[in-house]
Amino acid sequence: MGAESKNDSAWRLLFDKYSILDWVERQGFYKISASQIKEFREPRLMAKFDHTINLPKLFKQNNLAILPVTRGDYVISRFNAYHKFETLSDEIVRVNIPSYIQSLSVDSITSEAVALNCAFISGIMADFLEDDMLVPTVSGRMGSGIFDFEIADIHSQGNIKLHVDNSQIEIDAGYEGCKSLAIIEAKRDLSDDFLVRQLYYPFRTWKERITKPVKPIFLVYSNGIFNLYEYEFSNYLEYSSLRLVKQKNYTIEEDMNITTEDIENLLKSVKTVSEPEIPFPQANSFARIINLCELLREHPMTRDEITINYDFDERQTNYYTDATRYLGLVEKQRDDGIRFSLTPLGKSILRLGYKQRQLAFCECILSHKVFADALHKWFSQGHINRSEIVDIMKRNTLYHIDSDSTYFRRASTISRWLDWIVSLI
Repeated sequence: MGAESKNDSAWRLLFDKYSILDWVERQGFYKISASQIKEFREPRLMAKFDHTINLPKLFKQNNLAILPVTRGDYVISRFNAYHKFETLSDEIVRVNIPSYIQSLSVDSITSEAVALNCAFISGIMADFLEDDMLVPTVSGRMGSGIFDFEIADIHSQGNIKLHVDNSQIEIDAGYEGCKSLAIIEAKRDLSDDFLVRQLYYPFRTWKERITKPVKPIFLVYSNGIFNLYEYEFSNYLEYSSLRLVKQKNYTIEEDMNITTEDIENLLKSVKTVSEPEIPFPQANSFARIINLCELLREHPMTRDEITINYDFDERQTNYYTDATRYLGLVEKQRDDGIRFSLTPLGKSILRLGYKQRQLAFCECILSHKVFADALHKWFSQGHINRSEIVDIMKRNTLYHIDSDSTYFRRASTISRWLDWIVSLI
């Protein structure tokens, strides 16, 4: 897994100095202050973990999580603080930006704030919330106020009671209509799960202040698609009572119709490139590869920055940065340490409309003969299995693959990328 991260090292020192595991065993939790954390590293770097995979090793090994309870205090315990995203619906609803708007387009959506503006003015929010009278109201950082809640204890199967007193919260957007106030958490990075606190603390803060229902909404924008999730807390006093109410997908892209003929024509015309001296891809989610390119579009990032800010551990960061480099979409910069940035090809693809963008990504994949050969076989017989993919791999000269076990592991990536291509049709 590589060297110990700065967070791992700092938390190990804190656990040793304050016997945190002993406290958790005896009383079920340990309350730690920002000043204690700061003895070893900045609290803002040590206590913000948006996804389970970002947790320090000691937390993962002991089923621990951390939540803020004031502006300067946190609680560490074996609570169930995260929620896995549900499977997305296949349906995508197409909407339009009003014709008089000139300052917003698909190409300009490079931040959560712009994605939210686009979702609002295009009517996505009104449709999803079933309220045409929505107006933007609350947003930004604010105090949580005072409230108590319970959260499930993974270890005891019971609940832990916590008291929150003016913890800092941040709301990406709030839209109030005739029926409700919707509190939005917006992201541009794809992930497997999220920290429920991002919805629960703002939900409790505003439930105490208004009489209308408060709806917690998660919005994820990537590759031209707005994925919206509406949640509710079936018992508002219980953090762990989160459940999905509905999920819908929207786009403002115009041409999304990709046919079998489009892919077959690409297979016939694509020019084969030489295999690069870069580890053969071991990164199964092509959607995450596109998403990583989108994040690097904003600015170059180091390996550590990608790991900290994305739903990756260190090993996955290596796999996915290698995969984007293999495809010619990303390059390493070595000016002042290693940073990853989009290549001119990567930048040009992200400027394309949806259909041409997907076909350009397909071209990047199929320009490698092993992928083109595998897709040819899929189309000729209607399917392809892992052993057949391995046979094709062995007929091609691939960089640093020299054992059957490695061939079979890498074959899973070929299979999943072909699934992604075929799913576009």
